[in-house]
Amino acid sequence: MPPGRDRNTGADAGASVPDPFRRSDPPLMAVTLRPNRSLTPAMGTWLMALLAAGLAAPLVGLAGTKAAWGMLPFLIAAFAALYLAIRRNQRDGQLSEELKLWDDLITVVRREPRGRVLTWHANPFWVRVRLRSDAPVESYLTLQGNGREIELGAFLSPGEREALCRDLKATLAGLRTGVE
Repeated sequence: MPPGRDRNTGADAGASVPDPFRRSDPPLMAVTLRPNRSLTPAMGTWLMALLAAGLAAPLVGLAGTKAAWGMLPFLIAAFAALYLAIRRNQRDGQLSEELKLWDDLITVVRREPRGRVLTWHANPFWVRVRLRSDAPVESYLTLQGNGREIELGAFLSPGEREALCRDLKATLAGLRTGVE
C-alpha cells in the first residue's frame, strides 16, 4: 500500500471520503492516546538559546584566531543536530490514536505526524484484546478482529498499556454479558 493511503478504504489520507462508520450517538468508551512530550515548543526555544550561548562562549576568547575558525564548523554542526532533533520530537508528538467503542462497533483511528490516517473497525463481540509478553516490547497491546491484528498504544509505557488493557477488557466483557 503506498504511503498516504488508508489501509481499509484505499482512499487518500487527506481526501474527504465520507466515513461509513461515523456515528452521532455517544460511545460507551472513548480514549485518545498521545505520546508523552516533556519538551514543549517554548522549552525547545529556550534550550536552543541556551545552547547557542554555551557554544558561543569558547569562541569569545578565541575571536579572530585560526582556532576559532577550526571550532566553528563543529559548533554549528552540534547546534544544527540539536535543532533537527527538537523539530523531529515536536513532529512525532503529533501522533494520536483514537479508540471508540459502541455496543456494535469498535473503531481505532491512528493519525500519524506526516498526515497519514489509518483506520480499523470491527464488531466488539468478536474482538480479542491481547497483552503479549513474547513481543519485542514489554506489555505489547493488540486488538484482533475483522481479520486483522493491530497494535494499540505502542508509545505508551508498559503500565499505561496494562491499564488500558484492563479497562478495555472490562468494557468488552460488560457488552458481551449485556451489562453497560
